[in-house]
Order: sequence, then C-alpha cells, then structure tokens
Amino acid sequence: MHTPPLQLVIGDKNWSSWSLRPWLAMKVAGLDFEEVDVSLRQGAETKAQCLSHSPAGKVPVLKWADETIWDSLAILETLADRLPDARLWPNDAQARAHGRAISAEMHSGFTALRRDMPMDCTHHRSGEGMNDAVAEDISRIIAIWTEARGRFGEAGGGPYLLGTFSIADAMYAPVVSRLETYAPDLVALGDRDGTARAYMETINSMPEMREWVLGARAQMGR
Repeated sequence: MHTPPLQLVIGDKNWSSWSLRPWLAMKVAGLDFEEVDVSLRQGAETKAQCLSHSPAGKVPVLKWADETIWDSLAILETLADRLPDARLWPNDAQARAHGRAISAEMHSGFTALRRDMPMDCTHHRSGEGMNDAVAEDISRIIAIWTEARGRFGEAGGGPYLLGTFSIADAMYAPVVSRLETYAPDLVALGDRDGTARAYMETINSMPEMREWVLGARAQMGR
C-alpha cells in the first residue's frame, strides 16, 4: 500500500491509551510509519515535547506529508477516509453508522473508568479502582460490546465488534487492557453470556496488541 511518509507521535505505551488507538489501526492496516516517542508524566518537559509536535499539546499526533492531525478519533477517521483499501470501516452503512456512534461514545464518555482505572498494561492491579461510577461505565461498555457483536459481529464474518477489525475495535482496545489489569467481575457487571470476555480474548490475541504490550514492557524495563 503506497502512502506518503507517515510519522505517529505517541506517549509511553504502558499508559497512553489514546496513542494505542491509531497505532493499533495503522499496524493492522499494514502501514509503514515512524514512531516518535514522547515521555509522559514528566511535567513541563512532557508538555514541551508535545507542543513541539502539535499546538494541542497532546499525543497522539499523525504527521502525514505536510499535514499534522491530532486527536485519536480524528486520526482514525482520516486514515479511513484516505485509505479505503485498509477497510477501517465496514462496507455496510448500518454497521458503519453504529460503529461511529459507539466510537464517539468511547471518545467522549467513561470518565470514571479513565480516571480510576488508568491504563497500565504491564501490571496486574486486581480489585483496584472499583466504585459505583466505574461499575456503571463497565456495565455500559459490556452492553455496547454485546449489542455490536449480536447485531453486526457474526454477520460481518469475524470476531470483532462489527465482524472484521474496525475503528470501533481500535477505540475499545485500551478498555480491554484496563479490564485485564484491574480484573473486575464481568459477569456481575453484565457479561452473563460471556460475549465481553470472548471479545477481550480476541483483542488480546491480536499480534499487534501483543507487540504493543511487549513495547510497553521494554520501555518499563520489565
């Protein structure tokens, strides 16, 4: 697949859930791109590094030839728009609309889960971070996954939310990582038929996801 030179600016792989999203999609799409790492949690130094790549002062940032695109969802939609052969959205219009809706919900919501169960993919912190607001977020996510799999997954011919891998999976991959780290009781939170657990196994078994975790371990010296 021929593309202009691509450079993706990302934060530390152990913590940067927003960076994981476009990185994962770009890897699945088979894109050749350069990774530029920014060290997070370094105060003013981190902010200065981020500002050197984008006026938003955050990661990730996609540099595509002469253009700079920031924000995970904006990067993903740009990739889907410009690289239709990558098939980051399904051809079915209804599935595509549903995928966009649940991706936008992930992008703008679930603040309790983000705050109290931050991504930490190299550690196991079972039982930490749980409270009523987090439980509500996780229950909603389980419902999203169950509905997507039931309506579009099998019909789409694959084990992902809409069948084959899509932007929706990239958006929810960091949630899978969080649920592995903090190990809440998924059955008690609504996963009575095991759909959520099976979906997590699908994401965790992806070679690209494993590559990310290995990179995080290397960065953390683990």
